[in-house]
Amino acid sequence: MTNGSHEEDAGFSEYVATHAEQVRFTAYLLCGDWHEAEDLAQAAFVRLYLAWERVDRTEPINAYVRKIVTRTYLNERRRLWRKLERLTSAPPEPLAESPPAPEQRMLIMWALAKVPKRQRAALVLRYWEDLSLVEAAEALGCSVGTVKSQCARGLQRMRELLPDDVAIGGRSL
Repeated sequence: MTNGSHEEDAGFSEYVATHAEQVRFTAYLLCGDWHEAEDLAQAAFVRLYLAWERVDRTEPINAYVRKIVTRTYLNERRRLWRKLERLTSAPPEPLAESPPAPEQRMLIMWALAKVPKRQRAALVLRYWEDLSLVEAAEALGCSVGTVKSQCARGLQRMRELLPDDVAIGGRSL
């Protein structure tokens, strides 16, 4: 190994140390399971490491990593042999009065987990990661119109699942 290799590894290690939680949480929003989110984050970091020498570090790397996580998530969902089991039950009934923020957050996470995978990916990228339509379309590998329609359908599905007093506009997550 040369010194350049050690410097490359140190740069990669520093990036992972500072962004691991963010990547893991984005993966969690996509899949709804912390264990699977850890696997998605690790897979993303492995792919990033393999491409680390080619990555232009004068530009933000976060968009590239977000794209890796999203595509890894969608590719995992395409595999027919994989059967996902949900071992949790439906959340408890909300209180009659406006529930505190943590309860709303749990309900929103529950509803997000019920949205189809492409719609969920579009919602996470647009409303949690706060990407523009163009950036979300690039990350998903589709057109801007597809992102718009996936977001509209996903929000409609979440509104059907959630009580009226739970706000899903803005960054409620």
